[in-house]
Amino acid sequence: MKSFFQRIHDVFNNKKIRKILVKARIPIALVFIIFIIFQIKKEYFFYGLWISLFGEFIQVWCFSSLDKQKTIAIRGLYSITRNPMYLGRYFLILGGLVLTGNIPLLIFYTLFYYFYMVNRVKREEKTLKEIFGDDYLNYLDQIHRFFPSFKNTSLKILFFFRWKLFFQNNAHINILSVIIAYTVSYFVIFKIIG
Repeated sequence: MKSFFQRIHDVFNNKKIRKILVKARIPIALVFIIFIIFQIKKEYFFYGLWISLFGEFIQVWCFSSLDKQKTIAIRGLYSITRNPMYLGRYFLILGGLVLTGNIPLLIFYTLFYYFYMVNRVKREEKTLKEIFGDDYLNYLDQIHRFFPSFKNTSLKILFFFRWKLFFQNNAHINILSVIIAYTVSYFVIFKIIG
């Protein structure tokens, strides 16, 4: 008999559910944003902003060192943890939710994101093993999945940043999206609602 947690993992790995969610991700995101905008509390705005900016900083650094499916990402933050992009995305979204001051929502999001991230990463690792073979297996042995470790990196590798990759991975669009979302939130909170 499957455990409760195994059943949750099964839901997150269900191909039909994932396919539906991928197709509906933009409408889901818009509904989510509208829900959050009407739940925002003025006193949490700057806490949420700083948490989101921290997450965006991580994501931009990742975008600037990731050459998708061409080379193994071993530079930048990928030299200290295998999945910094997911950690950055967690903080980016967490900041938006902090705006609500809703602790149960933050707990639910953290649990939901944990199951999403763990299962997505396992699927990605399987694909990357097929693409990169032994080189990727060696990387798996050296770098932790989620927790940063500085034992196998140098400052030169850690602070790797390429503008070409920044634009190739649409980091500029990501930054613009965050700026627009927080600008709209600011005007809703401080100008419209007051």
